[in-house]
Amino acid sequence: MDRSKRSPWWWVPSLYYAEGIPYITVMTVSVIMYKRLGISNTDIALYTSWLYLPWVIKPLWSPIVDIFKTKRFWIVTMQLLIGAGLGGVALTVPLPSFFQYTLAFFWLLAFSSATHDIAADGFYMLGLNQHDQAWFVGVRSTFYRFAMITGQGLLIIFAGFVESNSGLDNVSVQVFSNPQAQEIEVMHPDSLTLGFDEQKMYIVTYPETLEINTRSMPRTEVDSLLRFAYDWNKTHGFIKEEKGRSAAEIAAGPSWWQGRIVQPLEQWIRSRFGQEQPQIVTDEAGNIGVIYFHLSQRPKENQTVVMNFGRSSGDKSIFLVDSPPIGSRLEFNQRNWNKPAMAVIQLDPKLKRESNAEFTGQAGNIPLAWSLTFFFLAGLFVLFFIYHKVILPFPLTDKAVIVGKTKNIFKEFIDTFVLFFKKDRILIILGFLLLYRFAESQLVKLASPFLLDRQELGGLALTTGEVGFIYGTIGLLSLTLGGLLGGFVAARHGLKFWLWPMALAINVPNIAYIYLSYALPDNFWIINMCVAAEQFGYGFGFTAYMLYMIYVSEGDHKTSHFAITTAFMALGMMIPGMFSGWLQELIGYQHFFLWVMLATIPGFIIIALIPLDKDFGKKKEQE
Repeated sequence: MDRSKRSPWWWVPSLYYAEGIPYITVMTVSVIMYKRLGISNTDIALYTSWLYLPWVIKPLWSPIVDIFKTKRFWIVTMQLLIGAGLGGVALTVPLPSFFQYTLAFFWLLAFSSATHDIAADGFYMLGLNQHDQAWFVGVRSTFYRFAMITGQGLLIIFAGFVESNSGLDNVSVQVFSNPQAQEIEVMHPDSLTLGFDEQKMYIVTYPETLEINTRSMPRTEVDSLLRFAYDWNKTHGFIKEEKGRSAAEIAAGPSWWQGRIVQPLEQWIRSRFGQEQPQIVTDEAGNIGVIYFHLSQRPKENQTVVMNFGRSSGDKSIFLVDSPPIGSRLEFNQRNWNKPAMAVIQLDPKLKRESNAEFTGQAGNIPLAWSLTFFFLAGLFVLFFIYHKVILPFPLTDKAVIVGKTKNIFKEFIDTFVLFFKKDRILIILGFLLLYRFAESQLVKLASPFLLDRQELGGLALTTGEVGFIYGTIGLLSLTLGGLLGGFVAARHGLKFWLWPMALAINVPNIAYIYLSYALPDNFWIINMCVAAEQFGYGFGFTAYMLYMIYVSEGDHKTSHFAITTAFMALGMMIPGMFSGWLQELIGYQHFFLWVMLATIPGFIIIALIPLDKDFGKKKEQE
């Protein structure tokens, strides 16, 4: 059998499925994983946005892939490295310093994935003739979509399933407001009679049903109880200590940059754009009740049981008090398992009628869920490595560049960059590449955290599996349909005809998140429809971006210039994404999504300025 030829059906689908998995893992799966592991939105957005960097600078090291070794060598080597990176994430998720370690492995994944993209795209052109390249372009796109379904959907659903079926059983507490309820004095935790079970570990809840009288309480009394609950939980280790600066750094005070720039800027943003807090006009506050939690038996050595607690449904006038953080995330270990942790529930002072809400404590083994997910991916890429090492053909043209020709290669490489930046109105073109998705690049980093966050923090309190279902099924289907429709209509009338409708489509549906953040609906299908509308608009509107990248790349160096435009595309996602989490935590989800709508304006302005042939993209008439 001729090793230089092999049916593309044996390797094109698997190659592009393997190309999509690490990208979606680094860009999307990592965000959801870190959110479930308790990382702040600021850190999630900042550090995962930095992971775009390998794709930003990908054109700078693409000549290395051409000069040294074959494309086939780079493909199988990178797949092995990707498997190692995924395995590294799996091994380090359960560790105390998991954030730093997993980020290091995500960097390995990102660089390996970007290099794999270069080699795979080059190998596709070397391994297929021109006719097969055109014929299989739909196949490669389809299997890349399958990779997105796997990453955004099946993997997240799997992690959510493991979360729900590992660790301890969830606990639910029904809370009722009642004007006729008996007044119950809040007990000191030490006065509780605790019950233990030598046979099984579970979370003991007292009371299982809480009824709160709707009368108001003196604000000083409420504040005093909240302070006591916070101090009690912190003293007994139920509240995770904040990580960051060392004690010496804290004692030394803020740095010049923090004191003169960052803190004043944060205060200015909060004061002018933050969500308004209820004004205290009386000395009365809504009545409160306390729920206590402890474990039924001692955990194993070095075992930590984490319970995430918050409202799951019901009247939003009945809420968990969590500022300062008191009971939303409680940790139990060998030192505090037999002490009761406190969570404080408060009524809105305007609530004077009977009502109810359900609060749920989830104590699934989140690190185990994500560790198993990444072990599965690591095993998958070991199989890809073995399979492609055997199956990939050996094209006669897939050769390393002769060392003597390296100088000419680098000269051509530099000339390619120079010619790109000499294009007519290049600054306007770069402005379009950086600003067209300025709003979307911020939304995409906070959409999943918003869906996962507790209702008390302005989120929708969905489970990991529910988020996987939304983005991996209905969301991805809408995204695909939008992209297909965009390509179809652009081919009929050209890009210029559809540019403004596509720009509106990628931006205006973001308003769905404004509705979700203000309404906080409990109906799962309403949430699905809102996300589907936004994803469909994104798929339709992104067509204009991709076509304009092709338009800009036209000329003698089409492939290289297209690679440069993809670098600016990644940069346009990276920079806004880096500050989006910090901004959201300053102004809240509601105002952040309002800001996202304002952030669409630069994209609309730059569209009016870009050069574009009115006939580009139209299907040419056959003579």
